[in-house]
Amino acid sequence: MAHDAPPLTPMSLSMLLGRIGHEWETRKRIFDLPTARFWKPDPGVDLSFEFLGRPAATPVGPAAGPHSQMAQNIVLSWLGGSRLFELKTVQVLDELEIARPCIDMQTVGYNIEWSQELLIAQSVEEYTKAWMIIEILRNWEPLREHVGHPNTGDAGPHVFDMSVGYDLAGIRTLKVAGFIDAMRDASAEIERLRPEIAADPSGVFAQFADLKFSPTISDTVTLSTFHGCPPDEIEQITKHLIDEHDLDMIVKLNPTLLGPERVAEIVHGELGYADVKLVPKAFEEDLQLERAISLIGELNTYAKDRNHRFGIKLTNTLVVDNHKQWMPDQTMYLSGPPLHVLATAVLDMLADALPGQLMIPGHDGDIMVSFSAGIDKENLADAVAMGVRPASVCSDLLKPGGYGRLAPMLKALTSAVVASGATNLDEYRSASLDAARHAGHRDTAAEHLIDVLGASKGKYELAGNDKLPREVDHDLEMWGCVACNFCVTVCPNDAFFKLPTPKADADPGGIFAGINGRQQYLVFSELCNECGNCLTFCPETGDPAVIKPRLYLEEERFEAAEGPRFLLGSDGAVTASAGGGADEHLPTLVALLNAAEGLPLRLD
Repeated sequence: MAHDAPPLTPMSLSMLLGRIGHEWETRKRIFDLPTARFWKPDPGVDLSFEFLGRPAATPVGPAAGPHSQMAQNIVLSWLGGSRLFELKTVQVLDELEIARPCIDMQTVGYNIEWSQELLIAQSVEEYTKAWMIIEILRNWEPLREHVGHPNTGDAGPHVFDMSVGYDLAGIRTLKVAGFIDAMRDASAEIERLRPEIAADPSGVFAQFADLKFSPTISDTVTLSTFHGCPPDEIEQITKHLIDEHDLDMIVKLNPTLLGPERVAEIVHGELGYADVKLVPKAFEEDLQLERAISLIGELNTYAKDRNHRFGIKLTNTLVVDNHKQWMPDQTMYLSGPPLHVLATAVLDMLADALPGQLMIPGHDGDIMVSFSAGIDKENLADAVAMGVRPASVCSDLLKPGGYGRLAPMLKALTSAVVASGATNLDEYRSASLDAARHAGHRDTAAEHLIDVLGASKGKYELAGNDKLPREVDHDLEMWGCVACNFCVTVCPNDAFFKLPTPKADADPGGIFAGINGRQQYLVFSELCNECGNCLTFCPETGDPAVIKPRLYLEEERFEAAEGPRFLLGSDGAVTASAGGGADEHLPTLVALLNAAEGLPLRLD
């Protein structure tokens, strides 16, 4: 796998709408997500909450990361039930060279990818496209029965939350300030993109060419302080964003607040991750607990005095030494199950240090707590019971099932609310607090910490997370494989898609006679950033992003790439690269793309 991945090339709004319309018509899926994995609310349970005063229909969504960078990512999350979207962090350095692979989900989750991979202008376009597509889908009648509330047909409100970093100098630049202003008022970008609705090649969505879109895509922001940001810098950035951009905001905190001894006690002692090597410098450079406690109170007062809301996010990833050496950088960032325990410990510690100040059950303060650390189907309900708003997800969506894992999470949360005798999240939190106190705990945060280090520890410790993805003794080939579908679902960018292998009676020329497998898998290479996640989960030996048919839509990108690949022309013509054997596979590819289900895009 190359270490310097080519830049991502997003699809246009008209192409994305055309794909949605064409996929729906030919296979009743959207971006390969089946309707069975769409989220449909339960009429008897209200899962809505307020994010910095703004209503959102569910308390989950993608964390600022690989699932909230491109328009199709965000739309897939919305279909799965997300209603709070932490947009991927934008910073002034928008031409980064991120080493590859950058994601390691073999066990608990590590990454070396920490910022947007698009130019800021592209990020503005992607977030605006996602905003427009979701609004179109909310108004599209065929989708209402699959995502709408049974009583109203409405999918409920959603919130886009910006994320910016990492220092005051960068945030003050015209580039980042322009991004924030464009999110606050996207009128110009919406009108620039509007003609593409009428140009939808499927013809399905031209009816929405004059649809009214709210120009305010986002007026909240989460400050990504990353690692080592000085407390004075955090303070100055927060005040700048409130004063200069009129934003309600959240400050992300690090698990290093626990101190090196407590983190080591949890990671090494309690959970048994002896191979995880902590980085002492990270603890020295990060915000310290005593200063954090005073800073949280000071910034909340500063925001309130200016009629703004303030919150904290728990937590950032944990800086560790790259002991695995699968990813190329020396430092990597730990997430997943062990981070969940660390973040819960931070919440428990802050609840004790800031009594009555946090917006969590039993405290009733006004400092909202956002949470993103190892959230999954099994612990979402407990996290929500702690009072976090929202519980955002990243690592779990990188596992097989991908965006399709969101709806089961929400169903599990719904079941927990019903089991408590509640009909909404406020009632559920109240019932959970009563139960926690009856059991002798200070509050639900204290109860959950005891649980993850006690009765449920097996889910978070090494012994419960050391099983590697399954493997089969077979080399991956361009055509035919075990058809596990993992490459489709674990790709955060939706770069892969599958097509059924035509049956013999639909294959009079016998072109598929020597092709194995009930499904064939192909990749839109311009959506692939070589993160490595499909390589991790593919049970066969080989890299799906390299071996499966690599399709390009832009001739310049096609010519600049290496290895066997194919160019899809707007006239329907398919061109194979010279050398590497691509030409011998061209007839099979053309026949497959022209079969009944065929290419999910309309290229005209």
